[in-house]
Amino acid sequence: MGGISETCSVCGTGFEVQFRYQMEEKDGGFSFFCSQKCLENSQLGGETGAALATCDACAKRFTPDLVSQVLYVTGRRHYACSLGCRTQLIREAKGVRLGDIAAAASAPAPGPAEGLPPTRREAPAARAPAEAGEPASPELAAAWASAQGAPAAAAASAARPAEPRGQQGAVAVSLSPAGGAKRAAAPPPRPAGVPRYLAVFNHKGGTGKTTTAVSVAAGLAARDKRVLLVDTDAQGNVSVSLGAGAERSLYHVLVMGLRISDAIKTVRPNLDLLPSNETLAAAELYLAGRQNRDRVLSDRLSAAAVDYDYVVLDCSPSLSLMNQNALVFADSVLVPVACDYLSLVGVRQVIKTVKNVNALLHHPVHIWGVLPTFFDGRAKIAREAVSTMKQHFGERCLAPVRQAIKVKEAPAQGQTIFEYAPGTPASDDYLAVVDRIIESRERGVVGSEAGGSWNTDRPGAATARPGAAAGA
Repeated sequence: MGGISETCSVCGTGFEVQFRYQMEEKDGGFSFFCSQKCLENSQLGGETGAALATCDACAKRFTPDLVSQVLYVTGRRHYACSLGCRTQLIREAKGVRLGDIAAAASAPAPGPAEGLPPTRREAPAARAPAEAGEPASPELAAAWASAQGAPAAAAASAARPAEPRGQQGAVAVSLSPAGGAKRAAAPPPRPAGVPRYLAVFNHKGGTGKTTTAVSVAAGLAARDKRVLLVDTDAQGNVSVSLGAGAERSLYHVLVMGLRISDAIKTVRPNLDLLPSNETLAAAELYLAGRQNRDRVLSDRLSAAAVDYDYVVLDCSPSLSLMNQNALVFADSVLVPVACDYLSLVGVRQVIKTVKNVNALLHHPVHIWGVLPTFFDGRAKIAREAVSTMKQHFGERCLAPVRQAIKVKEAPAQGQTIFEYAPGTPASDDYLAVVDRIIESRERGVVGSEAGGSWNTDRPGAATARPGAAAGA
């Protein structure tokens, strides 16, 4: 992996960043440390050299001399002058409101109920575990919400674990020096199923995911839309298809905290690329050790994504943490399906994965469309495959992309299908997909979570041979 050339924020030495600890997000930017010693000096006195730090809980100036006085919560360094301040910072990171902390400290002990002997006191009103400042398990939170007569949706919302600041649905509390609380504004919700952040995803390989992602992104850019194309596949085929190198990649953004603006490169007018290469495989280990490991990509990309009309993510053909991150970031899924029997079988797993993201990860991503690829109208199996997809997905089944040798030749030239073979049937087919994406977003069309009537619970529902469904 190639390092990033930076200057140490403590001693001013130029060096290449090789390890995660050498980069630290701070005050809206990044600090860099050439060695562990410089990092320790920064923790002791900051980059100014003064041997004082400011407590993030009470604003007291003090000299850190204990390991417990320096802590990392919500991915940032914090200082605590005492054990009480440290406990308060940790509680705030878990989502406890400042008012709850103050109320708990000033509330009098419950006295005897009026008219009752002291031995018969009313039990204090039930409170949600999170409001009481206690870590609540999802099961306990759901049970509490149900006991209060909350609907099922509210109970499911109560069961969600607290998330650090910057993640969807999370609002963190920070203390000003005067002791007041400032609540960060939550990001505006994205309409479910309206394609803006589009993941091109299928568990099965060889269905044309990368070609579809590149063609859709390039087509949107040609329609004067600002597009960010993100390659989440360690094979790095998107860069090859566009004839672009990958000096800094998605790995540097996810693991090393590199700014998005320093990693993306403009590859076509209106089209920016966040590339990947083989180093991305190591990011799986990093993600596995994170507490909210399915939302790391969303944390890193959300701020930069608002500058684009569309974000297209090319996913790998696997059930990996990286794909989970891509689906949690996306609002819609486009499923390329080759016109053959085995590809139809793979759609069933895609539907299950989307349902799990909705139910288990609490993110409303939907199947926006199913795209038949490599369609050869002369082959009976291809016609039957398209008929089967139309039967199960209805309008979600897009017009097929016709098979053409030009589609396979274009990446070898580092060009899109629109550049290499404009006006060909495959080029026109992908432009039709692009136009439908733009139209559906303008009309606010919401996608389908289950992808039409495809029943994933009935054994063999997605494995019936195309001929049977098509009436052959």
